[in-house]
Amino acid sequence: MILEMKDRPMITIHCLAYSRAIRLVWLMEDMHAPYKLVQYRRTDQFRAPAALQKIHPLGKSPVIEDKDLKIAESATCLRYLADKFGDETHRPTPGTLQHVHHEELLDYVESSFAEVSMGLLLPGFSGEEPSDAAFAAMRTHLEYVAQNLQPSGLLFGDTAFLADIQFSYLLANLDAMGFLDDAPRIKTYWHDLQQQPGYQAAVIAAGPMAPDLTAKTA
Repeated sequence: MILEMKDRPMITIHCLAYSRAIRLVWLMEDMHAPYKLVQYRRTDQFRAPAALQKIHPLGKSPVIEDKDLKIAESATCLRYLADKFGDETHRPTPGTLQHVHHEELLDYVESSFAEVSMGLLLPGFSGEEPSDAAFAAMRTHLEYVAQNLQPSGLLFGDTAFLADIQFSYLLANLDAMGFLDDAPRIKTYWHDLQQQPGYQAAVIAAGPMAPDLTAKTA
């Protein structure tokens, strides 16, 4: 993890354990860009601590700071960081149809896929069985994601783009609870994402995206 380089700007990432913020660490590690990582533990109720409300009024994670600027939404953070460091390796070429499609998928993750995912994850974390409607909605969305994947590899090839990184957090949690077991293409996609060097570096720096649930079931 590169923490300081005098000739490049320093970004601060406020990272709650087991949170979306780990996606930003992945991108920074991929870009070999300098950053300061401020980590927060979850409460016994698995919630964000009060300390995060001092950083952002909504107590959200991630939050990035760049001098006087604070940004909290994941997709905006990813785009900002890629633009900040002049990165051209995590998005298709601007002006192409692939670029438009990539931007759509990047926004889709939190605008649509997250809502459906939480329909399974929230009951699962509480030890409850999700509704049949929640399972049906997830099947529809997993089929849609599969349709956007290459026959093998990631969304746009073998290298993770911003949209791939954005998908990772929800896929990590869905897989941890067994909700990808009936979606082999998506499960393979998640496996391939975990082989990316940036993902592996992010987990070393900030911890896993999903908690280990085996202890709860053992």
